[in-house]
Amino acid sequence: MRVIILILIGLILMPIFWVDTVAEEEEESDFVVIPDEAIRLRILADSNSEKDQAEKRQIRDEVSEQITEWVETLTSIDEARATIKQNLPEIEAIVDQNTDESFSVEFGEVMFPDKVYDRFVYPAGEYEAILITLGEGEGDNWWCVLFPPLCFVEFSDGGAVLEHDEDTESMQKEAESEKEEERETTFFIWEWLKNLFN
Repeated sequence: MRVIILILIGLILMPIFWVDTVAEEEEESDFVVIPDEAIRLRILADSNSEKDQAEKRQIRDEVSEQITEWVETLTSIDEARATIKQNLPEIEAIVDQNTDESFSVEFGEVMFPDKVYDRFVYPAGEYEAILITLGEGEGDNWWCVLFPPLCFVEFSDGGAVLEHDEDTESMQKEAESEKEEERETTFFIWEWLKNLFN
């Protein structure tokens, strides 16, 4: 008799746990996860003046569009790397056409700061990237992932430091509170079942 009751309770509780698992998976799938093998683009504006930031955005649009065309059909990071290296002079030409400032275009290991984007933390570190520095490079930066092409996502258009805004923190606290309530509910059901059979 106890076995039958346990099976029935298990069948009743199974949809609850299944729905929670599906919800968690759907929530995680909203994140844009950067693969281990990726090539990024980082652009440092000369300053935060309206003119310098507009210039940065113009260069961003043209460079990312051009590189995406080169790599969108490639499946190997080695092919993407070779294509980008081969076409660095063309990237320099695009930058040159869009700025009166001095600039540099480098390809290699580039330092990136921490960044929170859409509740997902992109950790600081050195990543393979094209770094375009306009003038003094002291303005707000912008970055995206060139390969695989993720430049439709704007990961950073602000400061180069990790900023936890109030909305992000309150969302994290709310999520933790909900998980704690779920644990308490599960614990209560488990205790109730144990008492039922003792």
